[in-house]
Amino acid sequence: MKPRILLVGYGRIGRRHAEHITTYASLKGIVETDLIKLKEAKKVYGDNVQYFTSLGEISISNFDVAAICTPNGNHFESAKICIESGLHVLVEKPITLKVKEAIQLLSTAEKLNKRVFAVKQNRFNPPVEYVKNLLHDGALGKVYSFQLNCFWNRNEDYYLNSDWKGTMKNDGGVLYTQFSHFVDLLIWLLGDMKVEAAYVSRENSGREIEIEDSGIAIYKSEENSFRGTLNYTINSFRKNMEGSLTIFGERGTVKIGGQYLNELEYFEVEGYDTPSLAKGNSANNYGSYTGSMSNHDKVYENLVDVLVNDASIKTSGIEAVKSVTLIQETYEKGGYWN
Repeated sequence: MKPRILLVGYGRIGRRHAEHITTYASLKGIVETDLIKLKEAKKVYGDNVQYFTSLGEISISNFDVAAICTPNGNHFESAKICIESGLHVLVEKPITLKVKEAIQLLSTAEKLNKRVFAVKQNRFNPPVEYVKNLLHDGALGKVYSFQLNCFWNRNEDYYLNSDWKGTMKNDGGVLYTQFSHFVDLLIWLLGDMKVEAAYVSRENSGREIEIEDSGIAIYKSEENSFRGTLNYTINSFRKNMEGSLTIFGERGTVKIGGQYLNELEYFEVEGYDTPSLAKGNSANNYGSYTGSMSNHDKVYENLVDVLVNDASIKTSGIEAVKSVTLIQETYEKGGYWN
């Protein structure tokens, strides 16, 4: 039987989730505090779905999984309520804004024998999967260093059109809202990192936001001692410019690039020809701006496979804690005003 999903949050990313839920699972309920958005959902999904304005209205026995698609700052509380009520949860990025909250969620889920799935859809980008296999096979040899670049555009209108984006409480920062997928891929590909140095700032005074818009960090591999840099900004003029990870090894250099780590831009590896890779899915398009790659279909495929066939989780809550940890430590080292 297909898992019965309760969708918590029907904003832009919530709508994306709803589309995939109806394909791979069973959408049985939608929670949305905004009555206009709730009305929009009713027009799309009709009487086949139950509609709620708060989690307190719900009979949890009608559902198996809650998909948490609320603003960042609400992820912890919503997921905690759902887990304690007896549901598995799938949580959008970032899983929480604080490491201690993420750990608490996992601890609660473990006690109640519930699963915590994290949305890490960029792991399914064809060049990312290919380089992951290269590294697993040792094709690059010893890794010497890396460079992670995240150069996007988020203009004033992006923040004016939302009551939570750009706020410390519910957004948390650019590394959480825009670039947590990039941080996750760094750890997933190259292992756990620690922060050696960081600088975080707000350079564009034209936006009325509480969070930073730029940052630089130096990371060091905890296991192998190589270093690399993170350089990020949302000040790219007019549009997203680049999301890339370059890895320098003793037997090869590779660069996963494009705007969303969706292209194999540079490939020079001993004993390997440049591969011909599948194009992959398009980026999430939100009209006035674009986000990360739209691989949520693969996230839900795995969720169903885990719950129905007892498969392994490909994007677990434990891994999500690692990215939150590195982001929090980057902000702390960078003198972030959180």
